Parts: sequence; C-alpha cells; structure tokens
Amino acid sequence: MTACPTGVAHTFMAAEALAESGRRLGHNMRVETQGSVGAQDALTEEEIRAADLVILACDIEVDPTRFAGKPIWRTSTGTALKKPQQTVEEALAGAEVEDQASNSGDDRERKKSVKEKGVYKHLLTGVSFMLPMVVAGGLLIALSFVFGIEAFKEEGTLAAALMKIGGDSAFQLMIPVLAGYIAYSIADRPGIAPGMIGGWLAADIGSGFIGGIIAGFLAGYVAKAVIRYVKLPSSVESLKPILIIPLVASLVTGLVMIYLIGEPVAAILAGLTHFLETMGSTNAVLLGILLGAMMCFDMGGPVNKAAYTFGVGLLASETYAPMAAIMAAGMVPAIGMGIATFVARSKFAQAEREAGKASFVLGLCFISEGAIPFAAKDPLRVIPVAMIGGAITGALSMLFGAKLMAPHGGIFVLLIPNAISPALLYLAAIAIGSLVTGFGYAMIKRSEQTLSVEAST
Repeated sequence: MTACPTGVAHTFMAAEALAESGRRLGHNMRVETQGSVGAQDALTEEEIRAADLVILACDIEVDPTRFAGKPIWRTSTGTALKKPQQTVEEALAGAEVEDQASNSGDDRERKKSVKEKGVYKHLLTGVSFMLPMVVAGGLLIALSFVFGIEAFKEEGTLAAALMKIGGDSAFQLMIPVLAGYIAYSIADRPGIAPGMIGGWLAADIGSGFIGGIIAGFLAGYVAKAVIRYVKLPSSVESLKPILIIPLVASLVTGLVMIYLIGEPVAAILAGLTHFLETMGSTNAVLLGILLGAMMCFDMGGPVNKAAYTFGVGLLASETYAPMAAIMAAGMVPAIGMGIATFVARSKFAQAEREAGKASFVLGLCFISEGAIPFAAKDPLRVIPVAMIGGAITGALSMLFGAKLMAPHGGIFVLLIPNAISPALLYLAAIAIGSLVTGFGYAMIKRSEQTLSVEAST
C-alpha cells in the first residue's frame, strides 16, 4: 500500500516503482494506492490472505487492521520511489508480524526510527485530510471574486453564497479537520472528536493553524493515554470509546486551549500575520528565496512538505502571498528538467528524453516529483540548480505581490479568474525560474556518452 500526504504524485509513482521492482525480482506484487480520491486497485481479502508480506509505504496514518497476522514492513513513499528494489529486498528480509515483533537490537533501532518519524507522520496525516477542504474553499472564494472583489458583500447574490460556502464554511472547518486527523493519527478514532473540538477552539480563539496543530497533538496524546492507562471494570469497558475517552480528552484539550495555550499562540500568529502583511520588499524577497529553495530541496520530501504546510496554514488567516511563492517554486524542478532534456537532447538518453516530457507536464500540474528520476541519478547537479531556479521564482513571486487562493492545481488554477493575481507576472516568475533551472542543468550535465566511456574504462 502506498499513501502520501496529498495523495497525488508520490502515491502513484511509488506504487509503480515497487510493482516494477517486484516483477524484476520475480515476485507477484499487488499495490493498493491510497490516493486523493481514496483507495484504488484495492486489495481483496483473498489477495491479503495469500500474501507472504505487506509493505506499507505510507507517509500518513493508514489502518493496518486488514493485515493482522501478516509480516509488515513500513517505509516512506520517498524511499520506496527512490530505492524500490532495496525496499523490496529489505522487506523480504526484515518484515515482521507487528504484534509479535522481537526485541532484538535491530528491531529496537527500527522502532526508535519509526517513533522519531511519528510526529511528522501525524502532522502530514492532518494536512492530508485538510487539503481537500483548503482547495475547495480557496477555489470557491476565487469564484466569488469573478463577480467583483467586493461583490460578496451584497447579501442574496451568488457571489455572497460562494463566499459563504468557501470562506465561512470550508475555511472555517480547515483547522478543526487538521487537528482532528492529527489526533486520529495518534489515537485512532477516539482522537477525532477531541481533536476537532480542540481545533475549533483554536480557530475561535484566533490561534489559527499553529493552535490547531497543538490542539491535535494534545488531544491525540491525551486520548491515547486514556486508552492505555485508564482501566475500567469489564462491565463498563465498552463505554470507554464512546464516553470516557471523548469526555476526558475533550475536557483536557479544551481547558488547556482556553486557559493556557490559545491566547499566547493567537498573539504569536497575529504578530506573524502582521509581519507578513507589512514586510517590505527586501524581507518579502528573502522569504520567497527561503520558501522557494525549500520546495526544491527534496521535491516532495520533509523539507518540501514543511514549506508547503506553512503556506497552507497561512491561508486560514487570509495570507495568500507565501502560498503563491511556494506553488510557483514547486513547479520549477520538474518543468526545468523537461526544458533541459529539450535544449540538450544529445546529453540525455532516449529514456531520459521521454521522462523529460512527462516531467514537464507534471511540473505544470505542480507535481515536483516529476524531477525525482533526474535528481536520483545526478543529485549533486540537479538539486542545486533546481534550488537556484526555485529561489528565483519564489523571490519574484513575493516581489510581484502574487497571491494564490488555492494551494494546488499548478498552472491550471489560472483557468479560474482571480484564483491567482497578478496572473501574467506570476507566470513570468515561474517561467524565469524554470528557464534558469533548465538551461543551467543543460549546461552542467555530463553527456551519457561521456559517462558510458568513463564507466567502461
């Protein structure tokens, strides 16, 4: 099973890579993708019963109960995509039934590594469930602007209805959903209710996405503590998930948010929002450089997702410029690789030229992962030149004052009027950064013929 936070690129590319590596190693492998529209190619009960082992290449929390009793190997979609054959071989050698895992030194080290990645995984789970709300809400708000920037203020109009659906409803639910599913990732279903309650309080107090993240983790770990440590007589144990856990976790989370955390975090968020709204062009350019470089550093990895989560979170406070810079820069690596394969065709093998065409299209869709095959093969050249192009694009986007209402969709968001403004300058920022990356890599790449000669000698 593969699942990434957005359920778009890494999910399906990792699935394809694992399936191909499994076939090359002589194994019959079936892959279920937990994408943005749910499970595709879902594994049947018969296939699960017949399986020798299960690989969970997931960056978000997924329900493993279907695989009870089966040896399981856990990894990330990024690792599965970049090292698919190694992943399969490690799974064959090290997969274990989780509830009967040994206490060997290697096993303890692996569990420690999984635990260290747990906080990041919980956060990405919340972001994954929040994203559809953000995208839908942002696009609905943009649609309301089609009738004029101030048209939604007139009661009874279609513009007002669109703003009510997108801004007053979808955006209002962003933070509760984020917090609820962070808590779900930690404590399973018992964490959802206290997480959403804590998230709603965070939004109501004004502590925004930062408060929502805190509320989600607090609710999740309190719920998990109640599950683990509160022992009840067997006659009332059945009340635990529907009464005791929601009550205790919601009470603790709510009181902490109201009396301890909410107001200070709200002040911090208000200060951050004020800084972003009033910063001069120099600070804007510096922020754009930082966010742009982060988006291109690991192309869908932890650093990329950290920048992306920052931009998405700011949408709840109606701060749209960082998200514009983030999406623009995230398009640069894949578009740049497509340009490089076109302008320096002789330096690329036929398979790479075909990959370049796909990469270009993926880049237009804001799928940075299209550049991963090139980065995996030549990281010391691809990653720096991609970061330079992304930093330039991010800086230009912030300098131009570009604002983005929806955090995904790439170039195709331009089809919706006012979803991006100013549209032409935004396109120019993307084009300039992509050309820098594309021509830059075309110049410094070593040709396949040179590499072949060196390899033979």
